[in-house]
Amino acid sequence: MGLLEGKKAIVTGSARGIGRATAELFAANGASVLINDLDADAAEQAASEIDGETAVFAGDLTEADAADKLVATARDAFGSIDIVVNNAGYTWDGVAHKMGDEQFQAMLDIHTVVPFRVARALAPHWREAAKAEAANGEEYFRKLINISSISGTMGNAGQVNYSAGKSAVVGLTKSLAKEWGQFKINVNAVAFGFVETRLTAAKESAEKLEGPGGEEIQLGIPEQTRAMAAMIIPIGRPASPDEAAGPVMFLASNLADYVHGQVLNVTGGQFGGMTN
Repeated sequence: MGLLEGKKAIVTGSARGIGRATAELFAANGASVLINDLDADAAEQAASEIDGETAVFAGDLTEADAADKLVATARDAFGSIDIVVNNAGYTWDGVAHKMGDEQFQAMLDIHTVVPFRVARALAPHWREAAKAEAANGEEYFRKLINISSISGTMGNAGQVNYSAGKSAVVGLTKSLAKEWGQFKINVNAVAFGFVETRLTAAKESAEKLEGPGGEEIQLGIPEQTRAMAAMIIPIGRPASPDEAAGPVMFLASNLADYVHGQVLNVTGGQFGGMTN
């Protein structure tokens, strides 16, 4: 029996990369998983390739009602929700003095506002269920896991917008943990370092995205930066998406019922912050 046998999960941004690996690991451990991506075709393909019960919600999570629809879709498909991983996001890099308001705001919208809205959409369902369980003398733990980054905990040149959004996720996580602990809702975050995904591919050959205003956004990082990053990781290399998914799985399982309000750094020991 898997660690998540019978659990119902939402993983946002789960057609590719860390999200896809997390969804696959959840399903392999017995969970039903809602797959989400901006690209409907990619979401449907991922759902069809994952071995287990899946559902799909495709669309732009930054739209005002998207979080409510996401939660409603999962409840309609599975009947309930036990685990949510706020993973959806992308990078739109640039130096601060050349960055416009839209570029800055876009990173706050996807990395901070969306996780807040998802949490708000979950609140009435999870709080009321917890109250009923408490009245019956039961403890049942539900899990909210927000994905942050060491760009948010340490800062990173060229990512003032992304770093701000990911830093705010830490405050969101710790505040929700204080509000929701009484309802046995574990709220934690994972701060990733260098993980091999399309966001960290060599910029010279990386994919491009269409921004919120139709702009062309070049993903990836310069090859020189990639080489330097490997040198400051004591393990000596980036993580694979599968290696990134493991710690998320831990936090989603009952092994972590007493882990609460924490930021788990998954970096291979990477250093480079202003302070220890």
